[in-house]
Amino acid sequence: MNYILSILLLLSSFAMSFGQSTNCQCFVKGIIRDQHTGQPLPGATVLLQHTGEGTVTDSKGTYEIRNLCPGKYVVECRMVGYGTFTHEVDLTEGHEENIDLAEQEIHLNDIEIRAHRTDAPASLPVEELKGQALFETRGQSLAEGLKGLTGVSTLQTGSSIAKPVIHGLHSNRVLIINNGVRQEGQQWGSEHAPEIDPFTATRITVVKGAAGVRYGSDAIGGVILVSPDELPYGQPLSGQVNVVGSINGRQGVTSGTLQGSIPGLSGLAWRAQGTLKRAGNMKTPGYFLDNTGTREKNLSLAAGFQRKGFGIDLFYSHFATDLGLFSGAHIGSITDLLQVIEKGEPFIKSGFAYAIGRPRQQVRHQLAKAEAHYHFKDGNRLQWTFASQHNNRSEYDLHSSRNDSIAALNNPELSMKLNTLTNDLVWDHKPLAGKIAGQLGLSSLYQYNIMDGRPLIPNFNQWTLGLFWIERYVNNSWELEAGARWDYRNLLTHRLINREKVSDQFNFDNLTATLGATYRFNRQLSAQLHSGTAWRAPNVSELFSDGVHHGAAAYERGDASLTEETAFNNQLSLQYEGERLGVEIGGYFNLIRDYIYLKPLPEPILTIRGAFPAFQYHQTNATFKGIDLSTRWEFIKSLTWNTKLTYLQSYDQSSDDYLVMIPANKLENGLKWSIPHTGSWTGTELSINHLWVGKQKRVPANSNYAPPPPAYNLWSIKASSQLPLSELQSLEFSITIDNLLNTRYRDYMNRFRYYADDLGRQISLRIRYQFGSKS
Repeated sequence: MNYILSILLLLSSFAMSFGQSTNCQCFVKGIIRDQHTGQPLPGATVLLQHTGEGTVTDSKGTYEIRNLCPGKYVVECRMVGYGTFTHEVDLTEGHEENIDLAEQEIHLNDIEIRAHRTDAPASLPVEELKGQALFETRGQSLAEGLKGLTGVSTLQTGSSIAKPVIHGLHSNRVLIINNGVRQEGQQWGSEHAPEIDPFTATRITVVKGAAGVRYGSDAIGGVILVSPDELPYGQPLSGQVNVVGSINGRQGVTSGTLQGSIPGLSGLAWRAQGTLKRAGNMKTPGYFLDNTGTREKNLSLAAGFQRKGFGIDLFYSHFATDLGLFSGAHIGSITDLLQVIEKGEPFIKSGFAYAIGRPRQQVRHQLAKAEAHYHFKDGNRLQWTFASQHNNRSEYDLHSSRNDSIAALNNPELSMKLNTLTNDLVWDHKPLAGKIAGQLGLSSLYQYNIMDGRPLIPNFNQWTLGLFWIERYVNNSWELEAGARWDYRNLLTHRLINREKVSDQFNFDNLTATLGATYRFNRQLSAQLHSGTAWRAPNVSELFSDGVHHGAAAYERGDASLTEETAFNNQLSLQYEGERLGVEIGGYFNLIRDYIYLKPLPEPILTIRGAFPAFQYHQTNATFKGIDLSTRWEFIKSLTWNTKLTYLQSYDQSSDDYLVMIPANKLENGLKWSIPHTGSWTGTELSINHLWVGKQKRVPANSNYAPPPPAYNLWSIKASSQLPLSELQSLEFSITIDNLLNTRYRDYMNRFRYYADDLGRQISLRIRYQFGSKS
């Protein structure tokens, strides 16, 4: 009887358990969103406390937990950057629980996550200089720091002035965006270097190719984005000091940054930065270059405020430099000029000196910017940027006036003051269907230029207006981008002819478009295809130059009949990024209709200021095509081989000939040994590099005053390491020896190659001390 009773009780218990299990059909589901913007949050974790049940939200921010028995549950939702949400639900059947998470600062002791917003076109090849690579260029100019990237070279005017060249294009065809503002100076001259202190940037991005839709007219060759770090909202005081010393030129550079937030005032942050630089006469392998010293004093200030989707950033910078120009490039007669070019050495030789005499340049550039943005709760974003720039350039000839009273004033022979106002309004609309994001923008620019002294270019007023629209579609493997832009420019010039004022007006407008695609085969392999157009109106110097440009040591003559350039750019690139092997290869073809360039005239010209090579602005149809290749191969643990190849070929379609002043092909190979830990030292690296630059053989016959120089080989070595002083303090060291063998050479893209060799051996020591959070 007891046996039967036990069986009955067991069956009864099983039946009750079965009945309950058949009723466990409850569920909880919903959407996780940002409390302020209302946007879905993929990757949020949803847990049921005390049960172990949980899930993660999908790309649309939705979650669902099924097969729950009736009862009370505590739903918990977590996501990095947001406060934890908990809520009790009583399930009797299905339940929908939408959750809005509030942003919250969370300190991660061992991991620091940083992100930055970029407007670079998705399908164009992009290279970045940041971190250790950027640190190892400290003390160099912006252009010098970038020339190690594939597809990038420099246009030099002696040893002290350099401009970036992307795929053979430079000056007004390469836009520089300085902290979100289009840099506007007298960039039309070959010796007018960008008025930017590279120490203000923690990241420099090079966009290679026509990017006129997003950035406006002139972006035919590419765009350089100079970006500082985000302001340190909610962070304690931090900063860094950089010290650079170089043997050649006995150069010394000191730059410091101090930043932080304001205790008790939530949402406020600030930064102050300054740089001092001084160098004397530079030296070739055989002699000093007279009057090639440099002095620089730079300052920048920034402040910002953020709260509940609203933000405002203020920025001010003052760039001041005094540059000596190689006096050996200023020659009194045509006979002497031709003799110097033939002999290959300057008449004027000197020893070392810090003094800067004539000829020289004095440049002052001020930039003030205010940027405001607001994130709407529906996911839209509006940004307005207003900026004012004042560029003051003074150029002094080798010889002052023969009138003693006028000479005593020491006034510049050429003075140009350019004032620029820019306005940019950008609307980022909320994602459509979770996959389409886009921008609509309106930009305007107003400039006026006042010139004193010897006439070279006229005074002018210039208006520019632009409208653009870009849409981007992102799927699992595909990313597509398309956009269009319209620009209008009005130029009004003022000249004195026979003591009468003559005004000329020019109107230019154009439509540009872009279409690109990125396909990701897997996590390591992806491909990019881009087709786009861009355009550029002729600038004032190309239209009206007529005289000696002493900074370039050249006589330049403009042509008022020039029309705008139009570029059609196509690029295809392939990237593979594995653990031990990385390869990026890209090819491009750029057709530029009505390409404007300085064409050398058959004979130099003699003026009362001396004898100079003469150039005339000329227009033609041109093509630029080439290949960029970079590889990284860790063939043995901690030992990496790097290769960079830049191949470029340009052609004058109208004259069925080559173009002048196009960079030669180059190949760089390097071997790097990484030592993670050596006692207290970390991140130690030793490397040796070899650079080969070919002879530029593709030049028109008898097109220049001296044939292109021969190919050359340069070796360099580098060592760097870091010494942690505490959890929030560190010292970083880097020593570099460039032109290790003190090789004598000349570069085709140096406009002073007629008169002297390029620089000899350079030994540079860089030290950086950081405290607080590290940038």
